[in-house]
Amino acid sequence: MNTSFFGELLQAISERGRALLDRARERRGDAAERSGNVIELCEQLLSGRGEASGVALAREILSRYDGLKPGPRVAFFEALAHRFGPDPARLQRAIESWRAQPSEEAADELHVASEPRRIELFRRLNLAPGGTAALVRMREQLLDAMNGRKELAAVDAAFVHLFSSWFNRGFLVLRRIDWSTPANILEKIIRYEAVHAIHDWNDLRRRIDLPDRRCYAFFHPALVDEPLIFVEVALTRDIPAAIAPILATKRDPLDPERATTAVFYSISNCQRGLAGVSFGSFLIKQVVEEIRREMPRLATFVTLSPAPNFAEWLRRERAAERSVALTEQDKAALAKLDVEKWWLAPEIAEQIREPLLRAAAWYFLHARTPRGTPVDSVARFHLGNGARLERLNWLGDTSDKAMRQSHGLMVNYLYDLEDIEKNHEAYAGQRMVVASSAVTRLVRGGARELAPVPV
Repeated sequence: MNTSFFGELLQAISERGRALLDRARERRGDAAERSGNVIELCEQLLSGRGEASGVALAREILSRYDGLKPGPRVAFFEALAHRFGPDPARLQRAIESWRAQPSEEAADELHVASEPRRIELFRRLNLAPGGTAALVRMREQLLDAMNGRKELAAVDAAFVHLFSSWFNRGFLVLRRIDWSTPANILEKIIRYEAVHAIHDWNDLRRRIDLPDRRCYAFFHPALVDEPLIFVEVALTRDIPAAIAPILATKRDPLDPERATTAVFYSISNCQRGLAGVSFGSFLIKQVVEEIRREMPRLATFVTLSPAPNFAEWLRRERAAERSVALTEQDKAALAKLDVEKWWLAPEIAEQIREPLLRAAAWYFLHARTPRGTPVDSVARFHLGNGARLERLNWLGDTSDKAMRQSHGLMVNYLYDLEDIEKNHEAYAGQRMVVASSAVTRLVRGGARELAPVPV
């Protein structure tokens, strides 16, 4: 059964169910219909109906929700938080039953009773035609509404719980993106690119249609023409230290047969409503498999990654009265970062270079969030996938965005296929940052040698 046929079947069920609902409302004067209260319709959906009418009601709820303005939308989310938790009476009975006589049946009932009603509501809303896409958009709007509203965290947790199941690896389809890919998808690749902006169609073609370039994306059957995440790959002879040669408009393409290295230079998540649902580790591993199948001689797989949190961290360390990462001499040298366009002045840039690289090494090896994970979001992603922190690249990206976020710093993470699982376990179990000696020496060469890398 293909996706199109399944969608048409759901549409037919929905139309038939809507007719049944309309006739029932004509007979009894449905209060929710008169008031237009989306929450009351949600209560009806949970109360238990036939398949056709349930699909129709789910479709109507999503349609009405789509018409809500920001204020009523927030009220809807607040109602989901306060009115659609677990059934207290049922949960209390299940607890008492378990305490009185623990058994498999009692445990099952306790599990079901403890589940928030909002989770079952989302499952039933998902039955509507286009329900999955509508719920992903709803979660994106929830994220916008959560600012300062802690009570909405429970609603967000319900979305993440379900999306982690609905979008697990078994449902994802890897597709290569090239110039023959439908234009509506190519337009989305341009729009969703989050690391290095794609300026026009010619720029896109240079990234996906030349012999030494590749692009791959994950798709889900319920979001047929919507990429979930995509990665851009450059085939090179060496590990690159800067992004400009990769994105150059005029260059001679490399014969793939002469390539030794696959460089993942941009990974973009496309659906903000799926934030917190991880696809990246699966994507990288499967792309490695695809490339190795095509080019078995290719031996090196690395990233050329941004360091989006580095500049802000360094600003705080420079302002700190007693920084554990910077000496007073380092602070004095790094004060020149405040000089406008400092990187265009060779004498100033050279004074900044070594202190900044030492600070960057400390940042990646030792700087931690309150949860004990690396401060840098990109580092968390690649280290968690089993990569090794391989090299820090001075002025690897001098675009305005990169200079603001990282003072131009770029990073190579190496995916050594023999060590990926070992590195992943070291990071997952001990939060160990596996790094090359070239990086660790930068800290040891500084004025302060601190705690070992594992924390």
